[in-house]
Amino acid sequence: MAFIASLHPMSVTLDSPQAAAFRRQVLSPMKLRLFMMQKLPMAWLAGLRLTQITPEQATVTIRYKHLTQNPFRSIYFACLAMAAELASGIQAMMNVQAGGPVSMLVTKMESDFTKKAVGLIAFHCPDGAAIAQAIAESRATGEGRTVVCTSTGVDQAGDVVAVFRITWSFRAKR
Repeated sequence: MAFIASLHPMSVTLDSPQAAAFRRQVLSPMKLRLFMMQKLPMAWLAGLRLTQITPEQATVTIRYKHLTQNPFRSIYFACLAMAAELASGIQAMMNVQAGGPVSMLVTKMESDFTKKAVGLIAFHCPDGAAIAQAIAESRATGEGRTVVCTSTGVDQAGDVVAVFRITWSFRAKR
């Protein structure tokens, strides 16, 4: 019972010094571009931008342009999926920095598209606390944990264009 109490969501440290250092690095446009060129080249080509990251949430933008378009004059769904995944994945990467190695993998993705995506689309994911909790539990137990993160894409008028539910699996490495 003491173990469960120690994993209460409010006891998970969301803002460790390592997480703060990671945030400073990825909020530097040049450092983020270099990282994406090396590790996520398609995200770099598509022009994804990280506009906000806190321990609780992250926002990633993608713009309608030649490389992101589909034949219907909107942003191709795969480009939207990249932005939605990065909004949750960058939070997972930040939380992994705060301790021992943890493997992370997308195991499922569902999406709903409600409006044509043109212009600048911002994907917001407010699931940082749930991600931190799952990683902490996996480190404590050595077992895998999953989290369903919701990334909501909004256009410049404030209308929702797409909602992605991305299931992440986390397992601490021994």
